Amino acid sequence: MSATKTLLSKKTIEIIQSTVPVLEQYGEQITKRFYQLMFSNHPELLNIFNHAHQKQGRQPKALAASVYAAAKHIDNLEAILPVVKQIGHKHRSLGVKKEHYPIVGKHLLLAIKDVLGDAATDEVIEAWREAYGVIADVFIQVEEEMYREAEGKTGGWKDFRRFVVQRKVKESDVITSFYLVPEDGGEVSDFLPGQYVSVKVTVPGETYTHIRQYSLSDAPQKGYYRISVKKEAATDTQPAGIVSNYLHDHIQEGDVLELSAPAGDFTLDMAKETPVVFISGGVGITPLFSMVNTLVTKQPERKATFIHAAINGNVHAFDEELAKLTNEHESLSYYICYESPTDTDRKNPHFAKEGWITGEWLQTIVQEKQADFYFCGPVPFMKAIYHALKEWGVAEANIHYEFFGPASDLTK
Repeated sequence: MSATKTLLSKKTIEIIQSTVPVLEQYGEQITKRFYQLMFSNHPELLNIFNHAHQKQGRQPKALAASVYAAAKHIDNLEAILPVVKQIGHKHRSLGVKKEHYPIVGKHLLLAIKDVLGDAATDEVIEAWREAYGVIADVFIQVEEEMYREAEGKTGGWKDFRRFVVQRKVKESDVITSFYLVPEDGGEVSDFLPGQYVSVKVTVPGETYTHIRQYSLSDAPQKGYYRISVKKEAATDTQPAGIVSNYLHDHIQEGDVLELSAPAGDFTLDMAKETPVVFISGGVGITPLFSMVNTLVTKQPERKATFIHAAINGNVHAFDEELAKLTNEHESLSYYICYESPTDTDRKNPHFAKEGWITGEWLQTIVQEKQADFYFCGPVPFMKAIYHALKEWGVAEANIHYEFFGPASDLTK
């Protein structure tokens, strides 16, 4: 990574860094234009990218943040290595390859020129061409190593592999689990609790294939993978989820789905013995349920607290399983927070709060500020949890989270 210092001239680095304020102002405009140009010239890439995130603006926003970070740290790309690895996991699970990077570079430069006009001088474009080459090489190296690692594992594979739906289980009014085993009868590679797989489907009537990432919702080493999918209904601001509705309504036991090997860096640190607090909102329970399932098996003495927030019990998955784990393991505590609880919900022995999770309430049930906090859920929920933990004085190193979809900034 430090090779950037010698690969790029001092002048190139200065030019790139001088564009940082411009990227802060026009970054999203540039990335939106980039996607328009790239998909117009290479529609086949729509087989890889999530169309919904494009329409919602989440993907352009995430890319703009990545480009901005790369420009800011162009003289020391090691500073963005954690972000590179996080994106690399997603790219590997989607099937992004080395040959895609020149296409991205070409259209990124076109978009910069398009949006900035005369301000994007030949000197600026040339500097960005050089810098992009270095940045792309960093991503390519990281991702090629990830491909080798995924393929080299026992039961591992490259790209996509066909899995049969062994069981389909309704977990709540909106969440259904799919138990998946390899069609070829072979082994499935191990994974770390918290990781996800990409599922590739061809939906009748759709021009392109669709790929979505779903957390593995059970502990590893069970001979199958389980994903638990929320059926995304249409709202005032977005259409119904194409893939989630297809899986719920059309995929049955015995059907085949194509899966990537497990990926992701939001994983439970099993080397530590500190207390753990899991905080989930809605379907964000899926990676955390895999973690707690693993924790009680591998580290049964490690103190853990599981807090789940949902609208009510009708949409709450894994409640019975969590209650059972809590009864079986003294080290595990379980609390439920419902926004609009039903009369039945209020009788649930683990129901602890009506409304939303607040920092004040959190501190009444979790005494250890030095615990490791893992949380996942809708972005507004995650922002609220993040700010509650920071206000409490929880160290950044003890705060761990995962976004479903492109990353956002929780600090704002």
